[in-house]
Amino acid sequence: MRCLDAFPSRERKRAVPGPAAAYGITRIMRILQAIAFLPVALALSHAQPAVEIRVDAEAKLGPYRPIYSYFGYDEPNYTYSANGKKLIGELAALSPVPVEIRAHHLLVTGDGTPALKWGSTNAYTEDASGKPVYDWTILDRIFDSYVQVGARPFVEIGFMPEALSTTPQPYTRHYPKPDDGKGWSYPPKDYAKWAELVRRWVVHSVERYGKAEVEHWSWELWNEPDGSGYWRGTPRNTTSSTITPPTPLSALCRPLPWAARAPPVQAEPGAPRSSNSSWNTAPTASMP
Repeated sequence: MRCLDAFPSRERKRAVPGPAAAYGITRIMRILQAIAFLPVALALSHAQPAVEIRVDAEAKLGPYRPIYSYFGYDEPNYTYSANGKKLIGELAALSPVPVEIRAHHLLVTGDGTPALKWGSTNAYTEDASGKPVYDWTILDRIFDSYVQVGARPFVEIGFMPEALSTTPQPYTRHYPKPDDGKGWSYPPKDYAKWAELVRRWVVHSVERYGKAEVEHWSWELWNEPDGSGYWRGTPRNTTSSTITPPTPLSALCRPLPWAARAPPVQAEPGAPRSSNSSWNTAPTASMP
């Protein structure tokens, strides 16, 4: 879905459901989905005869043509290492269409030291007076590694910078210690600053790579907010923002109306955290 689906007209204003309405819409949609699925469920409830499938592994039908064009990983700082660049190039060569690559921890605070199940870019910090400081150095190294071999970033907007987190400490994760650092997974304490970070990120990307290139990137709002590990906000946090400013969705869409935006990947569809959250409602849902 592109941003223009969320903002159909610059001149037209429309009402946006609040948290209660969004939750009600979600429940109605789930009821309709359940009704639509009922005939299938009834059919599946009857015992089915066993089916035997035989495969001749020695038979040759022709060359295998890859249909995949998407890859992802946790550790963004390995991307621009020698072996990281080599692997990115090999992945980009696997598909006849541009490969999209999605990495976690793109907005996490830190010095960029590579680590398992962790990463950082220090894209956002604040000075002693609380004024935002933006630094795209590490993010540029990551995205340059993709673009230089013809791949495209599948941009995941996350996770929370330490200076913006409502619960910043403990912050850094030290895998395989169980869940020691959590500060990156909390909501922002200042939604306006959070949205402005996203807006500046989009503007910088357009300036560095060109609008024609960035318009082909997919932008995802967080990752698996329904799972307890990646998002420690509440359903109220996720329903508290809409497509109206200041939210990351509006910050993304206003400077880049043709941007392809993707809803966050969900780990547990149907779970209580998922069903009570407006992450599932589009286009009103955006970053919490």
